Amino acid sequence: MKMKRNITGFASIAMIMMMAWTIVSCTEKKFHVNGTISDAKDSTLYFEDMSLNGPQVVDSVKLGEDGSFSFDGKASGAPEFYRLRIANQIINVAADSTETISIKASYPNMSAGYEVSGSEECSKIKELALLQMDLQAQINAIANNPSLGVDAVEDSVQNVLVAYKNNVKLNYIFKEPMKAYSYFALFQTFTLGNVSSLIFNPRSSEDDVKVFAAVATSWDTYYPKAERGKNLHNIAIEGMKDVRIIRNERAKMTIDSRKINTSGIIDIALQDNKGVTRRLSDLKGKVVMLDFHVFASDNSMKRIMMLRELYNKYHAQGFEIYQVSIDPDEHFWKTQTAALPWICVRDADGTSSQNLINYNVQQIPTFFLIDKNNVLQKRDVQIKDIDAAIKALL
Repeated sequence: MKMKRNITGFASIAMIMMMAWTIVSCTEKKFHVNGTISDAKDSTLYFEDMSLNGPQVVDSVKLGEDGSFSFDGKASGAPEFYRLRIANQIINVAADSTETISIKASYPNMSAGYEVSGSEECSKIKELALLQMDLQAQINAIANNPSLGVDAVEDSVQNVLVAYKNNVKLNYIFKEPMKAYSYFALFQTFTLGNVSSLIFNPRSSEDDVKVFAAVATSWDTYYPKAERGKNLHNIAIEGMKDVRIIRNERAKMTIDSRKINTSGIIDIALQDNKGVTRRLSDLKGKVVMLDFHVFASDNSMKRIMMLRELYNKYHAQGFEIYQVSIDPDEHFWKTQTAALPWICVRDADGTSSQNLINYNVQQIPTFFLIDKNNVLQKRDVQIKDIDAAIKALL
């Protein structure tokens, strides 16, 4: 009899737990994404959560003849991002409440040709996605234009990026920074030369850091506990640090004008590998590459081959290389430079050299270009096309 009561008691507890779970399940807030994707019979449609750790599959369905689908997700109270995906065709959506988002599209061009209803946020995300596609098309056209050189491509791409960013900042992000679509805009990318980059890059642009900070501050107010808001704050703070570092490095690249002589360079006078003192200022009338080098470094041979190619192409036209070595072993340096055709000198002070300080050399190798009037024109970080830069000075 006692055993029967215990069994009955356990059954009652189990029933209560089941009822409680059912009540919770029924009251849990959910959003819904449904619709149709035509011309995609037997294709697998994935519903993916775009988490801070990357896309994670929430659900999937094999589409039938009519292409209908329906997915549910937990409404978190703060905007969360999802995507519908077949192969590489993607539709981005955002949800933060019990809304129902309806999508109508046709495969295989559903990324660009879909219709969305039930969510103003998702309509804005669609606008941004189409703007991004148009931007990428412009960049591709610039990159594939055979009449444009490397510098011209970069300048043209930069111009279309600036125009895009100004439009998105004015009409989307700064207009409603608390919205999901403003957050979405921060992480849009473009591709150039098989390299994908953020359109708004908080790692290198002070203005872009301010855009991230504006959205982060707004999310603090509207979604104070959201992980995405905290993540934005971290990105903005790290971006501020990176920008300060870049600003300081650029300031260091500017050589103190008080140290520049009347010829326009800071002169260097060191002995070459034959014991002859060679002055940098004596090369007036030539285009000079001032190169700081360590022959004992791992990449020395590769770099020397690159310099030899430049020397062979342009020396007859008035190009010279003045190479300063800071190798500690003089005998090793002489052995390595014996067959080189350009001017090779060695600074016995090594990494403590005043010449390195005067030219603000932060890393080895580093080079500068000096024009025919002995005026320093550019250093390596300012040069994107070395051949074009030399030709412009010859």
